[in-house]
Amino acid sequence: MPDTRKKQLDKFKEAARQLEADEDEERFEQKLKKLVQQKPDEKKSDE
Repeated sequence: MPDTRKKQLDKFKEAARQLEADEDEERFEQKLKKLVQQKPDEKKSDE
C-alpha cells in the first residue's frame, strides 16, 4: 500500500472514530432511524 494511501486510510479511520461510527449493523440501523425521524425543514417543504 503506497504511503499516501495509508495516510488517507488512517485519516478516514480517525474521522469514523470521531463520528462514533460503528460496524455493528443493528446500532447503525438505530442511529439511522433517529435521523429519519427528524422533522423536515419547513423552509424546504414550501418550495
